Amino acid sequence: MIFGRFKINPRMVELVVYMTLADLRAEASKTYINYLWWVVDPILSMMVFYVVFGLLFKRTEPDYVSFLLVGLVAWTWYSRSLSHASNSILSGKSLMNQVDMPKLVFPIVTLLTDFTKFWVVLMVLLFFTWVADHGLGIAYAALPLVILTQFLLCAALALLLAAAVPWLPDLKPLVDHLLHLQMFLSGVFFAAASIPEPYRFWFYLNPMAGLIEDYRAILLDGLWPHWVRLGTIAGLSLLVLILGVWLLRRLDRVYPRLVR
Repeated sequence: MIFGRFKINPRMVELVVYMTLADLRAEASKTYINYLWWVVDPILSMMVFYVVFGLLFKRTEPDYVSFLLVGLVAWTWYSRSLSHASNSILSGKSLMNQVDMPKLVFPIVTLLTDFTKFWVVLMVLLFFTWVADHGLGIAYAALPLVILTQFLLCAALALLLAAAVPWLPDLKPLVDHLLHLQMFLSGVFFAAASIPEPYRFWFYLNPMAGLIEDYRAILLDGLWPHWVRLGTIAGLSLLVLILGVWLLRRLDRVYPRLVR
C-alpha cells in the first residue's frame, strides 16, 4: 500500500524535465561564457585552495593537484545540491501560488540541475587525471556505483531539508555554515591516513569522507571502493530519501500557506 503513494506520474516527469532544462538555460545565460563557466568555476576554486593548502600549508600528499581536484569536484556537487534544494520551495513560492503542482518538483529540479553540471565537470576531471598519468583501470567499473551512492545521499538530505526549511527559514543559513564546517571535516584537503587511528571511526561517520576517499581510490590509485561502507551509505540514504518524499507529499497542501 505504501508503495502506491510513490508511483511515478508521467506529467510530473515531463514537468521536471522541462523545468530542469529551463533552469540550466537560465543559469548559463547569466554569464558571458555561458556553459563554460561550469568548468571554469571549479578550476578557479581548486587554484585558490591549492595556493592555500598546497603551497602555504605544504600538504605532502602525492600529486596534490589531482588529489585536491577529485575532492573538490565531489564536494562541490554535494554542497550545492543541499544548499540549492533546501531553499527550493521558498524560491518557488511565486509559481506555486499561481499553479497547483507537486512541491516535490522544486527540490528534484535543483538536484537534477546540479547533477547535470556535475557530469560536465566530471568529464574534465577524468581527462585531467588521465593526462596526469592516472591510468584507466578495472576499478573504473565501480565509479557509477559511487556516483549513484552520492546521488542518493544528496537526494535524501536535500529533500529532507527542502521539507523542513519552509517551516524553519532560519535553518537555511545554518545549513550553509554547517556545510562549510563539514567541508573541512570531509578529507577534501587531506588524506584519511593522516588522521590518528583512534579518531578515524568518527571521521568516517561523515558519509562524504568515505565517498571522497572512494573517488580517489578509483581515479588516482586504481583501487576498488570500500564496499561495506559504500553499501551502508547507500542503504541509509535510501531510507532517508523515502522519509523526505513522504514528508513533502504529506505537507504538499500546507506549503502554499506557509510561504505566501
